[in-house]
Amino acid sequence: MKRAVILHGTGADHTSNWFPWIRAELESRGYTVWVPDLPGADRPNIERYNELLLGGDWDFTDNLVIGHSSGSVAILGLLQALPQDTKIGTAILAGAFTKRLSESPSWGMLRELFDKPFDFEAIKQKARKFIFVHSKDDPICPIEEARHLCEQLDGEFVTFDGMKHFSLGLDKRFTKFPELLEIIDQRVA
Repeated sequence: MKRAVILHGTGADHTSNWFPWIRAELESRGYTVWVPDLPGADRPNIERYNELLLGGDWDFTDNLVIGHSSGSVAILGLLQALPQDTKIGTAILAGAFTKRLSESPSWGMLRELFDKPFDFEAIKQKARKFIFVHSKDDPICPIEEARHLCEQLDGEFVTFDGMKHFSLGLDKRFTKFPELLEIIDQRVA
């Protein structure tokens, strides 16, 4: 059975942006999809998120895990915390960023994502594939930060022009994200 988890970004929930649309599209392709409302999403925190994600009966083995913005950083924390014998299939990180963004006064609410340093060698062992998706004109998350993460994880990097942060707040087209679905259809085994 194909399974997918979608992790939303800061201040969002399962109804935000393109999440309901991608969920429906994946379900029509035979996936069982979980889009949890991450607790305290106005101040993302890996430990709090992992309590929810790992505290239930969801089996992450061989999953597709998609994250947007702080949800993409949450993927790194999730993978680092997965049980030793668990490995996902593909991680797609859309609009990812590093600790550097959280050090900006405007983005201090992101600091708790980086309370525990990431062990990239360990994280690499927890997924078969990493795909980073970023727009060259993202006004929030510098593309260089996403490239740095991609290099740490030996991932693939997919860039777009004119799509900003893949979010409704910046671009009304993002009730849907067909380009992401195309990446899933073409690159996810």
